[in-house]
Amino acid sequence: MLVLGIETSCDETGVALYDDSRGLLGHVLHTQARLHADYGGVVPELASRDHVRRLLPLTRRLLEQTGCRLGELTAIAYTEGPGLAGALLVGAATAHGLAYALGIPALGVHHLEAHLLSPLLSRPAPAFPFVALLVSGGHTQLMRVAGVGDYELLGETLDDAAGEAFDKTAKLLGLGYPGGPALARLAVAARGRSAQVFYPELEFCTDNGAMIAFAAALRMQLPAVSSQLSARAAGFTVRPRWDLATAAAQS
Repeated sequence: MLVLGIETSCDETGVALYDDSRGLLGHVLHTQARLHADYGGVVPELASRDHVRRLLPLTRRLLEQTGCRLGELTAIAYTEGPGLAGALLVGAATAHGLAYALGIPALGVHHLEAHLLSPLLSRPAPAFPFVALLVSGGHTQLMRVAGVGDYELLGETLDDAAGEAFDKTAKLLGLGYPGGPALARLAVAARGRSAQVFYPELEFCTDNGAMIAFAAALRMQLPAVSSQLSARAAGFTVRPRWDLATAAAQS
């Protein structure tokens, strides 16, 4: 099973190829950090337009780097939500257009589920069940991950997410935009703790296509999902707001 993953939920354009027997074959990413730096945050319209410019060239580059052909794909996965509506539409329209042309299924992936499962791309990987800390855009949550599609919310922030608040105050702290890398350096100091902690490589911590392709490949192995997949679907949707609990219920 060879899956092309497309990520366009916010300010990164990512594409990746994941094979269920060979693993991650490759992934490429373009960040819009410089594009939005002058504004101190993401401008949704600029983000959407840049995804339009970058997505197909990045896909061509990925195929060239991996030596794969579009005709070898089993399915195309894309971020269905949550995220910026216009940005999500770019990835969804591209994924469904390619899938329709190739006669293969397109599968929408929950952005946060992809982040939850991304540590499994690293080695060593955690075994189910494990507790995951999600710090993604507007979400800071502690989740118990018992399996693919089996998640329990243990706790979450009541106000701004930590990541969002960090970017908002980065200018005042003299950290610039984005502020995340400074936080990542602080996290290195915690690696000497006695508890077993799994840190995915930094390339899998940001938004990326690899986590989308990987999450879709795992989802496609669930009977409830595989039985509903069909090629040449008539339409699609995106979900700027999407409760992870409803995505888990679909498994």
